[in-house]
Amino acid sequence: MSAAVIWSEDFLSYRWAHTHPMNPVRLALTMTLARSLGVLDGVDVAEPLNVDDDALIPVHSREYIDAVRAVGSGTASLSGPLLERLFGLGDADNPVFEGMHEAARLLVGGTLAAAQAVASGSVRRAVNIGGGMHHAMKSRAAGFCIYNDCSVAIRWLLANGYDRIAYVDIDAHHGDGVQAEFVADPRVMTISLHQHPATLWPGTGWPTEVGDDTAHGTAVNLPFMPDTPDRLWLRGFHAVVPSMIGAFAPQILISQCGADSHRADPLTDLALTVDGQRAAMMAMRELADRYCEGRWIAVGGGGYGVVDVVPRSWAHLLAIVLDRDVPVDTTIDDSWCATAGEVAATVYSEYSAPPVGTMGDDGDVDFVAWDGDTGQDPPPGIAESALRQTDRAIMATRTAVFPLHGLDPEDPRD
Repeated sequence: MSAAVIWSEDFLSYRWAHTHPMNPVRLALTMTLARSLGVLDGVDVAEPLNVDDDALIPVHSREYIDAVRAVGSGTASLSGPLLERLFGLGDADNPVFEGMHEAARLLVGGTLAAAQAVASGSVRRAVNIGGGMHHAMKSRAAGFCIYNDCSVAIRWLLANGYDRIAYVDIDAHHGDGVQAEFVADPRVMTISLHQHPATLWPGTGWPTEVGDDTAHGTAVNLPFMPDTPDRLWLRGFHAVVPSMIGAFAPQILISQCGADSHRADPLTDLALTVDGQRAAMMAMRELADRYCEGRWIAVGGGGYGVVDVVPRSWAHLLAIVLDRDVPVDTTIDDSWCATAGEVAATVYSEYSAPPVGTMGDDGDVDFVAWDGDTGQDPPPGIAESALRQTDRAIMATRTAVFPLHGLDPEDPRD
């Protein structure tokens, strides 16, 4: 195989609380759906690395790691309010659960296994749907994330021969933890496409955040207003991301593929379909092939439509990484839908509708490419106000960062 799939049933131990929106059943349903579609036929999934705490140290402080271990084992000497204030542990987003240190460290081991598989040359691509914990900071849990597997993997790659790494984050929330880790490192370009920070936590990811000191120009942020649909989101993606990847010329691409940009996600306000998410993943595969000799690491991330959205989106991700693309009109097996329906009834007491039965949402991904003219007529089905909002966002991002790479922000050829 030219790609590695990293998976362990133990990923399901990363479970905050019964009522928490990040339910690991989304991972189990993704794998069973992918298997029912034949995506994983003949694929021997690889285990995550059994890493020790030293693997976390390049990104996280020893004090923080010790605190996570202590609260997860019930031996913490600090009070709850102090833990929350110092380390972000114990609040509604990041409640303490038994074994949280080991569970979070295992997700890191999964993304490190993906990075090492690609770096060794044994595969060109690797995927860890359990990864993508992009909000975790050096000494603080945030946004359902304890340890930042993305940053740990990037640090490992930097220490093992790579010096130009591109990270593209399509989660609805800004990839703040990864940006913060590398904001002053010119060897890493972080690109985040997310809901506008004025409308969604964590409130960062403005176009003017372009990197610090000698890394000026290596942080790229494209925020979208609520209700942005596939066609406009993809218009923005293609107006910014390929140019930045081409200018930076990375050796390897890492993609955080959070599925919470979906129109049905309960925590966010973007309006993508599974079809649009699939189109973005395919575009990133093409960018890796064009600029990185195919070297591509993909991880999961956010996504709180744990039955109807995440399994379909990430089953597509697995298929795309494996070059086994699944058409969006593919019918999902009745037995999987029955099982998913039972899970949904358990997870959501009010859930009554049957799971979506196809691999797409009949989304429209036929975007009109940005042409540099903000007076362009909107395509059919797109409100003029929405087009203008998207084009203003595109121009704000291009104006902030394109000149730092010698590109003309007003020229659609750049």
